[in-house]
Amino acid sequence: MYDIMFSPMKIGTMEVKNRVVMTAAEFSLGQTNGQPTERMMDYYEERAKGGVGLITPGICRVNDMGAASSFTQLSMSRDENIEPMREMVRRIHAHGAKLCIQLHHPGRQGYASSINTLPLVIPITEKFPQFPSLLFKATPLLLSLEQKRLCMSLQAPSRCELSAHGATRIHAMTRREIKSTINDFIQAAVRCKKAGVDAVELHSTHGYLLQQFLSPNTNRRRDEYGGSLNNRMRFIREIILGIKKQCGSDYPLIVRLCADEMYDRIGKAGKGYDIEEGKRIAVELEKLGVDAINVSSACYDTYNYWLEPTSFEPGWRAYLAKEIKSVVSIPIIAANFIRSPEQAERQLAQGYQDFVGSARNFICDAHWAEKAQEGHPEKIRRCIGCLHCIKSFIANAAVGGVGECALNPTVGIERQWNELKPDGNGRSVLVVGAGPAGLAAAITLAKRGFAVTVFEKSDSVGGQVNIAAAGPHKDKLRWAVEDMLRQAQNMGVCVKTGVAADENMLEGMKPYAVIIASGGEPLRPQSIEGINGENVYTAAQILLGKIKPEGRNVAVIGSGLTGLETTEKLNELGNRVTVIEMADSVAPGAWFQFVDDSMSRIKPYGTQFLLGTRLERINGRELELSDKNGKSVMNADCVVLAMGVKPDNSLEAKLETKGIKCECVGDALRGGTIGSAVHSAFNICMEI
Repeated sequence: MYDIMFSPMKIGTMEVKNRVVMTAAEFSLGQTNGQPTERMMDYYEERAKGGVGLITPGICRVNDMGAASSFTQLSMSRDENIEPMREMVRRIHAHGAKLCIQLHHPGRQGYASSINTLPLVIPITEKFPQFPSLLFKATPLLLSLEQKRLCMSLQAPSRCELSAHGATRIHAMTRREIKSTINDFIQAAVRCKKAGVDAVELHSTHGYLLQQFLSPNTNRRRDEYGGSLNNRMRFIREIILGIKKQCGSDYPLIVRLCADEMYDRIGKAGKGYDIEEGKRIAVELEKLGVDAINVSSACYDTYNYWLEPTSFEPGWRAYLAKEIKSVVSIPIIAANFIRSPEQAERQLAQGYQDFVGSARNFICDAHWAEKAQEGHPEKIRRCIGCLHCIKSFIANAAVGGVGECALNPTVGIERQWNELKPDGNGRSVLVVGAGPAGLAAAITLAKRGFAVTVFEKSDSVGGQVNIAAAGPHKDKLRWAVEDMLRQAQNMGVCVKTGVAADENMLEGMKPYAVIIASGGEPLRPQSIEGINGENVYTAAQILLGKIKPEGRNVAVIGSGLTGLETTEKLNELGNRVTVIEMADSVAPGAWFQFVDDSMSRIKPYGTQFLLGTRLERINGRELELSDKNGKSVMNADCVVLAMGVKPDNSLEAKLETKGIKCECVGDALRGGTIGSAVHSAFNICMEI
């Protein structure tokens, strides 16, 4: 069905059984000494079982002193890590897959709190295994010291502007530091080869140290390591030649290359380097003996152009891989925001690339490749680009936790999930609500052997997702409920739509338990006079197209993600929008990538934002506001409330009075995201 994708191909001397590559994404599954844990090996082995041809785990540091991006990432900086890595190789090879280790140094995008810390943490942890838990409790303090610049400085090619998301202090590397770091990369590769690792990859994209040397934006040196492109390539050149010399010219070496820093996409054309220089770099890499190029793009300053949010179209950056492929003869790996086997096969057939790469597809569905190869792509759980993975990783890694997937709550507990005993014994569990929380609950309970019936009062499943997916460029969010519905039904779950379940009906069915996943209702604070006026609507009414104001003056109350999406919709309808937000910043608490994404489309319309401003009263078209300077009045033809949701959980008390065991999940428990809804349902239903 996908003949090219599932045909073998060589990268240097390494033959990969198919063209499917799991590219690196750090999930903090390791331990402080950099050795793989059982949990990490279970995670990657599940992807090998799932049909991936080549697996590249998350970033692997090359020295412990100042090259860490996470206390629990892989490391090949010490000989002690060779044998543990050999076991990981064995487990990946057992399923016919190959293992590539990505060698990495964060440069200006690292954490200063790690400098000089790990060399102390590792031996202490060997004697006192509980020590990391104490260390992670101190993480907030360490990070706050970084923000205050009370920290060591991180290495960078030269003094330059700070990264948008990175260290607060950097210093230009001395020649001695450069030579030492080059040797770190080489020796890490040597250890990988000794451990039986099939290939190594140099991480030279997303703004990390190797790319920093390539970019004129971050490399302003005046010696032999800066200036001309030839000089800026000297750092990576010496690493490549050193690896080839010590590991042998036949040891497969891949470079993950930033083909274009994408500064033009954020209105800074001419900054950094573009695709034309990216092509020149690729040509030189081939001459140096690199066996494949893994094409990527952007850096932390241009985050959305390497780790795309939901709104981006699949394949939007495939042209980068094609441009690089046009100037080299070695294999090209590229992710290109691939979201379906059909897209993957098409891009292979059209010559955009030789291998299809992805991290998020295989995080979301470990058996993505297997399902495609068996001719059942409809069974794939599709990644919706919600960015819960990166958001959760950054938040959790700081406190010793691991990354998550919004739609796959079994990430990091693969063995536990596979060995889960069906202890439900056919007992009846009823689920009220068929949004993501309700469907996730049904899937989890069905896996445990319960007989599950889901009741949804509306005529279709989805709940709050239907509202979110109605926002501009957010249609892919519907994949979440479509795929979960299919999975639930395949597991024998009965889903009944158009049925409003009440306590009497549920009691009559004599369930073992009831899961309340009835979602939430738009918040409409009755303390605000005029909040129920005829010109006051909810964000849901606008997004779902039930109300379509055109050419009007509209006030949107709340600048959270729902408020921004509603503003986008209103802008497209030709309205003049003013957003009123109590906080002093737009979308407080929201993940910055989504804010940047929405604001890039909102700004051209001239939308006004009144921050630090409270809505006090609505009197027809007159709005009374207050801020630190006092009260003011503005006029608006209509008001749209985007103030969040309140849980709809009134059924809980009614069931409890009847002695029926029940649990609230998702928005019925507390408002949140698709990811928080799925995980709350999963966690509760694993224990009920």
